[in-house]
Amino acid sequence: LALSILIDASTSMETKMATATDAAIGFCRRLGPDDVAQIIAFSSDTQILQPFTHDFSLLEKAIRQTRANGSTSLYTAVYIALNELNRARAASPEAIRRQAIIVLSDGEDTTSLLRDEDVLDLSKRSAVTVYAIGLREKREKDAVPMRSGSQSDYVLRSLSQSSGGRVFFVDDPVQLPAIYGQIADELA
Repeated sequence: LALSILIDASTSMETKMATATDAAIGFCRRLGPDDVAQIIAFSSDTQILQPFTHDFSLLEKAIRQTRANGSTSLYTAVYIALNELNRARAASPEAIRRQAIIVLSDGEDTTSLLRDEDVLDLSKRSAVTVYAIGLREKREKDAVPMRSGSQSDYVLRSLSQSSGGRVFFVDDPVQLPAIYGQIADELA
């Protein structure tokens, strides 16, 4: 496997960041010795915190560096991940790897310079499976269910479905380890 693990590091993730990073680290622990992964954090800007590696300690260190601040540039982050995976494929044609993106985001894209159509088009042209986790606001018991932004839901759902992946919508960060576990099981 070659994986891009994308973590929303926008300000809205501040109270959820510890749980989100622990869940992502747990996911990385399940990678096989021949698998490689990269860590990408996105907020107002997008940063590759760790290029592709099979070294779990480097992946964990990169995930723990993630700090919440800024807005959400979801489309830019997915676009960069798709290009990085395409470049990794071109660099080593003899090593055929299944490629996937696992993206966690809790909200609407507010700062990407790219349009959602551009990212969806690139995704359809690539051989990358996208697993998306939409983290919604936790709601009080007996409250009317809250809807995350419909555009965000649409993009996450479209990226996943068109690539053969899955989308998960959760309203409590405590559910993240189980979701990452399901994704790890499917990839295995």
